[in-house]
Amino acid sequence: MSATESISVTTTKTKSFLAGGLAVMPLTIAVIPWGILAGSFALEVGLTAVESQAMSAIIFAGSAQLVALGMIKAGIGIGSILITTLLITSRHLLYAMAMRTHISPLPLKWRLGLGFLLTDELFAIANQAHHGDKPIQHQFDRWYALGGGLTFYIGWNIATLLGIVAGQSIDNLGELGLDFAIAATFIALVVPTVKKPSILICVLVSLTLAVVCAVFAIQAGLLIAAISGMAAGMGYAKFTNEDSKISVASNSKNDHSDSASSEHAHSVTAHSDTSRSVTAHKDENV
Repeated sequence: MSATESISVTTTKTKSFLAGGLAVMPLTIAVIPWGILAGSFALEVGLTAVESQAMSAIIFAGSAQLVALGMIKAGIGIGSILITTLLITSRHLLYAMAMRTHISPLPLKWRLGLGFLLTDELFAIANQAHHGDKPIQHQFDRWYALGGGLTFYIGWNIATLLGIVAGQSIDNLGELGLDFAIAATFIALVVPTVKKPSILICVLVSLTLAVVCAVFAIQAGLLIAAISGMAAGMGYAKFTNEDSKISVASNSKNDHSDSASSEHAHSVTAHSDTSRSVTAHKDENV
């Protein structure tokens, strides 16, 4: 590879890396209150500042951290904490399965690195390859994903550090309503994905059951809501052949576009032929 080609490849990687960081930046800003809450809550539970920061640096799972800290404060055993954490983070297994075709061909260091950085936020942007000023859906770029993952990781740890500092100087930080950032972040992740009726049904069923389970204090409410929502969405999609209809509609749209392009080209050609004919006629008259 020549020096020019090497510089070009490096520039492309850098652009993809920066584009991934820029894409995840709004979500990183949105979880700052969440990170502050995690850092301050860790101190409240009894962890030291170093242990609180290490929890975000090593575990790197906001919801799991908060739940684990609450269970530690309540004096619950390590076994229950591990099982609960496993259930909460089990969605990452689904993320990994969805991304497997893109990740499996990569070297081990890439698989381990992106696996550690995988979050809800990274999954939301990971299947977008940046091309010019517009992202292209369903195309995976490892450097784009790495930029997004590292940016979010650094942002989360900075937010945790802010929480640790604030928790040492501000009392009752948890009563400021910072936990709303959790709901706001997931709303920001879910809303842009609602592009089909089946996804809408999945969201509505999950939302309804989550509220009902919370009202009746059902411990496994989150799991029940998630599984029921997915089942309802998949059932609707299969019952209505949604994917087939979308595929037919997309093909019809493409055919219409091709037909319009063909007609336009034919019109331009005919107009050009007419212009040449008129010009030739004038030349003959002259």
